[in-house]
Amino acid sequence: MLTSGFLPQSLQMIVPRLVLVKPKPFHIRHFPDTLFRVSRIGWTSDASVIDAIYQFGEFQLNLGRFELLRNGKALRVERKPMELLILLASRQGQLVTRAEITERLWSSEVFVDTEHGINTAVRKLRHLLRDDPDDPKFIQTVTGMGYRFVAAVSTIVAAKAEAAASESELPNPKVEQVPSVPASGRIPRRLWIMLGTSAAVLIAGLALTVGPHPLAARLFHRSSPAITSIAVIPLDNLSGDPNQEYLADGMTDELTTMLTKNSTLRIVSRTSAMQYKKAHRPLRDIARSLGVDGIVEGSISRSDGRVHMTLQLIHADTDSHIWAESYDRDAHDMTLPEQGAKAIAKVLHSAVSVPVAQRYVNPEAHDAWLRGRYLWFQDRIIESGPYFRKATEIQPDYAPGWAGLSLYYGGGTVPGDLDPRTSFTAEEDAAARALQLDPSLPEAHLAMGAALFYARWDFARADQEILRAIELDPRAAEPYHLRARLLEALDRQDEAIESEKKAMELDPFQRPWSLVWAYFFARKYDAALDDARLRLETYPTDPVLLLLTASAYRCQGKHKEAVDYWVKLLLAMGDRKGASELIRAFQQAGYTGVVRWQLSGAMRQAKKGYVSPVELALYHAQLGHRDDALSLLEEGYRQHAPGLLWAPDEMAYDFLHNDPRYRSLIQKIGLPSAH
Repeated sequence: MLTSGFLPQSLQMIVPRLVLVKPKPFHIRHFPDTLFRVSRIGWTSDASVIDAIYQFGEFQLNLGRFELLRNGKALRVERKPMELLILLASRQGQLVTRAEITERLWSSEVFVDTEHGINTAVRKLRHLLRDDPDDPKFIQTVTGMGYRFVAAVSTIVAAKAEAAASESELPNPKVEQVPSVPASGRIPRRLWIMLGTSAAVLIAGLALTVGPHPLAARLFHRSSPAITSIAVIPLDNLSGDPNQEYLADGMTDELTTMLTKNSTLRIVSRTSAMQYKKAHRPLRDIARSLGVDGIVEGSISRSDGRVHMTLQLIHADTDSHIWAESYDRDAHDMTLPEQGAKAIAKVLHSAVSVPVAQRYVNPEAHDAWLRGRYLWFQDRIIESGPYFRKATEIQPDYAPGWAGLSLYYGGGTVPGDLDPRTSFTAEEDAAARALQLDPSLPEAHLAMGAALFYARWDFARADQEILRAIELDPRAAEPYHLRARLLEALDRQDEAIESEKKAMELDPFQRPWSLVWAYFFARKYDAALDDARLRLETYPTDPVLLLLTASAYRCQGKHKEAVDYWVKLLLAMGDRKGASELIRAFQQAGYTGVVRWQLSGAMRQAKKGYVSPVELALYHAQLGHRDDALSLLEEGYRQHAPGLLWAPDEMAYDFLHNDPRYRSLIQKIGLPSAH
């Protein structure tokens, strides 16, 4: 880009005479606190500027050549990251504020979002320098202020003579003399033709080479493919307060949701993109992993009652900026994600008109809901409940708060953390309240579907609500997950697997074990193990994957392999003592000893808190204790314990299938006949 105060050589050719000159190479300008005399980044043709080389670690930064080398090998560095690196290295340990970076690198340019330009340049530099922001060796972030170059820098000054010799080797510029004007003042016709021809050539050359979209580039290079799919990378929290992470993640979630609603683009799910939070990987690699054309990244900060959000859209293949915007709003303004989503959809010509009924939302209620969602997505379900409850207390007519509260009760009960005798009623009441307040809210129908399934065992109505949630938001994975669980209970296993595949297609990262679960309850143990092995390569310590793998081996009678994965599970949870005890139990009494050890542990836990009777029934069934297993399953029926819904699919209960007590129990639940 041309900076102010410099006349391009192409225009100098016709002032005052038409002279075709090959200009001398430009040298990079440096800073007042270096060896040089110029004041800011830019370009100069002053041949007296002395070149220098900064040495740090295995890197050399050649200022005169505008070149970065690692172990003598030149690296490809874009202009802005290179300029930033020169600025930081030249200050050698001193703080360089973000304001100063903006002034030095962007003051003469029209750049809609310098803050995010700085973030992008820093990210690219860290990738080139292989620098870890959590343990920096080169670039240290001073939260809320700027950056400091912390590596030791030595300066090598090249000799003036060497630089002069280098320039003397350049060929002398060839000057074409133009005939002078006759004394009469009349310009010969031949000279007019030459001037006109030269001017035409010049204008054509400028059109071909100058400007942000030169004609040559448009004629001889294909334009970048259209962006049809996007991933929203988690927004950076620039507030300097780690307690504000929930806000950054919440805004990322809402921006993703709004893009899904307001555009025809394919939007990668929130959890799929969330794995790249603070990943510091090249955007091209991230886009390739997620299978998208474009990346939306940005930052958010909140202070003094204001929220500042920056966003930019990047074409992944070329790492080029398509659009950027900066928003500064009152902290109570909750429309930022919607504004950003609509702007992105508009610039990509993919906007759709979505009529939305405007409802007042109390900012404090919305903030509490964001905190609850943040904890929910971190699988801290029990911690999320108080925040969802707070949202409904602050604003009793806030439908998302009630939907979140319902899902908290259901999500805490299914794994056995909450007692269904008290939580299921609250789950259903909260879902009904959410649905009454906003029948168009997909999460409200999802919450009601879960309540009807788990609490009421009303399978037909539950399926209707889940399908309605899918209809309202067909690109959400959660309803497909829940429907797969429902279809498994109804012994519609092939449909359950297909529903789970759809959920995994939409969001393969939130529950990497879901398809393994579907195969397991379909009794397709080989398929379950194959998929589990594949997932464990990426998630080697995922507790549910390890649990399902151990259970699949158990059902195949491969007890040694099952114990191996039980041990891995305990180690992944940090229970080394339990892992040692489990190994000892297996060595002393085989797999029966393992089950007895598990049962003993569950009984001890039941004295401290709620343990589902269905979990205890499973251990007794594996030990062949018919009466104990049946009694506990019947207690599970009285409690409406969720685990009972999949009892017919569990091989350990097969020896009970002809027992009248067991068959009566399955019939009362409304499940299909036992296998």
